[in-house]
Amino acid sequence: MPPPRLRAFLPTLHLTRHIPSSPVFYQLSRYASSTTAPVAEALPARWLSDLKRRIGKCIIFGLKQEQVDDAGDILRVVAREWRELVAGSEGFLTGRGRAGAEGREVVWGHVNNVTYVKYAESGRINWAQHFANHIDPKHKKEWSELWTPKGDGLILRSMKTDYKFPMAWPDRISVYHKLRSAPTAATDSFILDVLILSEKHQRPAARCVEDIVVYDYRRGAKSPLRDFMVENFQETFELQEKAKRRNERRIRDLLERVETLEKGSWDRADAVEDMGSVG
Repeated sequence: MPPPRLRAFLPTLHLTRHIPSSPVFYQLSRYASSTTAPVAEALPARWLSDLKRRIGKCIIFGLKQEQVDDAGDILRVVAREWRELVAGSEGFLTGRGRAGAEGREVVWGHVNNVTYVKYAESGRINWAQHFANHIDPKHKKEWSELWTPKGDGLILRSMKTDYKFPMAWPDRISVYHKLRSAPTAATDSFILDVLILSEKHQRPAARCVEDIVVYDYRRGAKSPLRDFMVENFQETFELQEKAKRRNERRIRDLLERVETLEKGSWDRADAVEDMGSVG
């Protein structure tokens, strides 16, 4: 019996409170239900490993040449672009000029939990330095001073780390940061979400939440973000949202292609496994 389709189900809310079935309420209910946009199912947490396993099952069962070509194309895409797909589908920006680290080799042996915090810390500094070097070089001096007690600075107020699995050498990590919300002119603190990916396992090894305070060292007090910082952070947040939508669509397209392979192989009504030939 083939395994069921891999889906993530949204929780269902059941209302037990009695609501009068008046004509007015009935009309309002019909209007609300007709104008509410459908909510897309969340992507499976381990969609990448599931995708490769599902393709493997199709190949073992037996595929036609054109199906083999399609399966190979899907695997090439995920092998080449898995970081962007995994991180980008959550709104993290990847690649040169955005990543806090990519392909950084871990130290020998088991990775201590404190090391993940160091990965996040160094990644955050690199993330901010990218604004100085690549995104907004016109304000390079101001961006570069964020980690010094010279003017406006970004201070880590608190940090929470959620460890997903123990990582060990040999492995490499990639670190990505994203703004949780778009800042405004009044923003004097903000949240950064952190994703630490294992290159070997191609999935999150840890997640962090960093609470950042904007601090004016000259006055010795909290201070709102400067105008050019607000502008750049707002543009970055918009890019994060676009990356999330784009990569979610790409993943769903890949999953649909895998489902087509399944329906054309072991999931056909007349499916017969290819057992090969002798001699």
